[in-house]
Amino acid sequence: MKIKLGLPKGSLQESTFRMFKKAGFNVSVSSRSYLPVIDDDEIGCILIRAQEMSRYVEEGVLDCGLTGNDWIEENSSDVVRVEELIYAKQGLNPVRWVVAAPNSSSIKKPKDLEGKRIATEVVKLTKKYLKSRKIKAEVEFSWGATEIKAPELVDAIVELTETGSSLRANNLRIVDVVCQSTTWLIANKSSWKNKQKRRKIENIALLLKGAILAEEKVGLKMNVKNSDLDKVIKLIPAMQTPTVSSLIQKDWVAVETIIDEKVVRKLIPELKKAGAVGIIEYPLNKAIY
Repeated sequence: MKIKLGLPKGSLQESTFRMFKKAGFNVSVSSRSYLPVIDDDEIGCILIRAQEMSRYVEEGVLDCGLTGNDWIEENSSDVVRVEELIYAKQGLNPVRWVVAAPNSSSIKKPKDLEGKRIATEVVKLTKKYLKSRKIKAEVEFSWGATEIKAPELVDAIVELTETGSSLRANNLRIVDVVCQSTTWLIANKSSWKNKQKRRKIENIALLLKGAILAEEKVGLKMNVKNSDLDKVIKLIPAMQTPTVSSLIQKDWVAVETIIDEKVVRKLIPELKKAGAVGIIEYPLNKAIY
């Protein structure tokens, strides 16, 4: 039994390969190939643009694949949503589809789009957004390089952004957010009914979810005197109850926990003051609960 897995080509490719690496899968591909090599005999991979992924999964060409919720909605694809995996090209936050207009434009708010011409890759999502606000505007499909089309060719655009830097570089400003989107592992409905394929897809989801959960976490180990233990424990914002183990040295224990990496630089000095010694910070590949 071998499942056909679609991996997103383009902006998500590098971050997806990195997440698979942390999940325990080594994926590699040459610059001219669309068939990545993965060190798992039960998986066959192919690179597909995220925009097309859900269609191929729905049709059964692929058993499963990774794509954005935006493209599932845009394609109206009838697929199984296996797991939401919140990561993007540059971080672990949802991406946004936004209405953007030139800095010099009179379009300041959504209502100013009335009667205007808008270019975007997500025509259905944009029309749904306009309809919900009772705005009548012309929406045309853009084949790419959408940022450069305003104001010469269109009045505004609806474009995907993570940081907004590309929009600013093209003298565009955000008028409104159309929707947010996260990455999903999706599966074909027939493949999902196959017990072997479903088990494999669920295992992939579990490991990827664990890798993403671990992305902003680190492990901490330290030694603490029994007399200082309560002070140290109160400082630790543990995901679970910290593990406390006895040491050979009398009246000392070892404490181990998992915490958000962003709090480490403030926490370690406090732990030291509270009596912790031999403090060790280490990275995580996966965190599964």
